[in-house]
Amino acid sequence: MAHSNSGFSKTGLDRLREVLAGHVESGKFPGLVALVSRGEQTHVEAIGTMRHDGGEPMRRDTIFRMASTTKPVAASATMVLLDECRLRLDDSVEKWLPELADRQVLTRPDGPLDDTVPARRPITVRDLLTSTLGLGIDMTAKTAPILGALFEQGVYGQADGWLLPGSDPDEWMRRLGTLPLAYQPGERWQYNLGDDVLGVLVARVSGQPFETFLHERIFEPLGMTDTGFHVPADKIHRFPPLYSPDWQTGEFNVEDPAEGGHHSKPPAFPSGGGGLDSTADDYHAYFRMLLNGGMHDGRRILSRAAVELMTTNRLTPEQQAAREVYARNVLHTGYGLGQHGGWGFGMAVRTYRGDYAPIGQFGWDGGAGTTTYADPENGIVGILLTQVGMSTPDSANAIHDFWTTLYQAIDN
Repeated sequence: MAHSNSGFSKTGLDRLREVLAGHVESGKFPGLVALVSRGEQTHVEAIGTMRHDGGEPMRRDTIFRMASTTKPVAASATMVLLDECRLRLDDSVEKWLPELADRQVLTRPDGPLDDTVPARRPITVRDLLTSTLGLGIDMTAKTAPILGALFEQGVYGQADGWLLPGSDPDEWMRRLGTLPLAYQPGERWQYNLGDDVLGVLVARVSGQPFETFLHERIFEPLGMTDTGFHVPADKIHRFPPLYSPDWQTGEFNVEDPAEGGHHSKPPAFPSGGGGLDSTADDYHAYFRMLLNGGMHDGRRILSRAAVELMTTNRLTPEQQAAREVYARNVLHTGYGLGQHGGWGFGMAVRTYRGDYAPIGQFGWDGGAGTTTYADPENGIVGILLTQVGMSTPDSANAIHDFWTTLYQAIDN
């Protein structure tokens, strides 16, 4: 990695703080935590308060709902199994996920659910890792019967409107197995579903609950002591509510409270697509490990080859084109998310330069107002954590400004 011993300029870090503080002072964010690192230098800003009505300040160890920023971390569990030859990339998943055997595929992605043809081949581990299994959340096709069926069957969503799955993994797989695929396996990138299926796959192959496997193989070796699928009672005071502001009135609605909310107890379904809670330092440890080719403090977590597979583009040009349409139209109000091109395993990978970040930067964003990327060319990790949902342009603007100020702070 180039220039890894150099850091950030003081002027640049001052501007970073000033810009982020401006977003908090505008009243659009109660508070936030930002972490930027380059080489040996790590800089953290904790600004504002945990709650909209004041009270406890944001702290470096505040715990956040990572939402879709879960994906890059959860994908690593599968890579451990690949490294150990307990899975192979082009293995059919039917042996472990019999619910996905003998798939039917819609004749037209937006057509009726009973108009199908047989799948041309089985779903593979690779299809799940690249989100090309043939089914996912495609909000560009809101009228498609298959999208409605995903919610009606309870594959997505709960009675109170919470998006994450509400049934246990075996029941969730049973429900998923009742539905046809929208596309042939390997044909098209579709968001989110593959990451949730991977969690079930890891549990069945390893014989351990998904969370247990993640703790033993990823979180504990990396010292990620505050990462998991819920926030225990003795840490809940470090956990802010999730806000979903009304962008017209500016009113702060609580989408998920801290105490008694969705993350205050272990979920029925540990979602690899969006269920983790974590801190800036925990995520920093994970992304530094990726930048270090799978090593952490002299200990190997993943093979270098596994990291390279995860963090480089795995999509064909046709798949990339479809993903960019989706990104521009839907994903988290589309702030610059069309400016990636590629997708690896559980994360975006830049294949062309569309803004300040260079080709090769990898990571992802979360609908709860989180963003985490690493940049091998500059040896950078950037993490911005808020709990203001991305239903508003304010969240998009803050994240955009965070990345702009991080890159202008590079000192060489």
